[in-house]
Amino acid sequence: MIYLDNGATTVQKPKSVAKAVYDVLNSGQYGNPSRGAYPIAVNANELVYQTREKVAELFNVPDSSLVVFTKNITEALNTVIKGYLKPGDHVIATMYDHNSVLRPIYQMERYQVSHSFVPLDSQTNLVDLSAVESLIQPNTKMMVCTHASNVIGNTVDIKKLATICHRHHVILVVDAAQTAGVLPIDMEKLGVDVLCFTGHKSLYGPEGTGGICLSRDLPIEPLIVGGSGIDSYNHSMPDRLPERLEGGTVNVPGIAGLGAGIDYLLSHSLVEAGERTIALADDFAQRVMNNPRVKVYTNLTAPHVGTIGLNIKGINSADVSDYLAEHQIATRSGAHCAPLIHQALGTVEQGIVRFSFCSFNTEEEVTTVSAIVNEIANQIK
Repeated sequence: MIYLDNGATTVQKPKSVAKAVYDVLNSGQYGNPSRGAYPIAVNANELVYQTREKVAELFNVPDSSLVVFTKNITEALNTVIKGYLKPGDHVIATMYDHNSVLRPIYQMERYQVSHSFVPLDSQTNLVDLSAVESLIQPNTKMMVCTHASNVIGNTVDIKKLATICHRHHVILVVDAAQTAGVLPIDMEKLGVDVLCFTGHKSLYGPEGTGGICLSRDLPIEPLIVGGSGIDSYNHSMPDRLPERLEGGTVNVPGIAGLGAGIDYLLSHSLVEAGERTIALADDFAQRVMNNPRVKVYTNLTAPHVGTIGLNIKGINSADVSDYLAEHQIATRSGAHCAPLIHQALGTVEQGIVRFSFCSFNTEEEVTTVSAIVNEIANQIK
């Protein structure tokens, strides 16, 4: 199988990731963190703390206490959106955004939270940042933005967006699902107030891991309340971070695997791995885009990650993916949980075929897949 659905999850992980998970589950030396002072509980607590430190180093978070673990980026985004916005507030997102952003925002309508969406430039398929200031209202409290489209891979200029937001005292929340592990992310340099990430994609961790990175202690109410291991007589969650936003037991084996994935990236050069991923995607796109029956939606002249969105004229995207699957090539077709970008691109009915690469893909795989895509296109009469 040639796996090109890394935008959903990476299936090829460093061996150290599996070993880290196995060691936690098999050693009998890791209990429940923050739930006891005996050695096995302390081991778990130390492991979780060390991984917080690694996340903080990776994204330049001011303090590891500002790193909150969640089970995925969907929980992270829900926590931040629902926990920060109040009745009467206004929030802005973009046409690139995923349903992990859109659906929480739609849910907030019942609490009289209004929203606006930044459109795409129809000529470039990029988020039109020139439109942002016109959407900001006196009650705008938050801008949520995916760092890179999960459909076409193009990125948003986060530093420029942060400058606009901060000029108007609006916090910037970044969805880094498609960029964490591919692009270097420095929260301080970019001006990001909140970074939400997932562990199971280009950070090479297991499913069931993700988190929130804060630039400072923002007044975010917890999405989930329950045990915290401290302050048990309080009717509410503890006020301090990260405990305030981590109700219940965290995923210790998963966090161990996430830490191993981050170790792999830091030791093998995240920049080199990301550049290799993007180079493979660009090579693939160049091999198919000159075919008159292939339409590539990714703007290769603008910054992007290792994701290429395309269609073959006259064929439903699902049929293309099915044909590729018959040739042992895994891709993703359809709407990709990102309905607004399909409305903007006019692909609601056809969908888009997404080819998302990772650093473990090879040049030989690019040659094979591009040849088959061109073969499918050339069969059309």
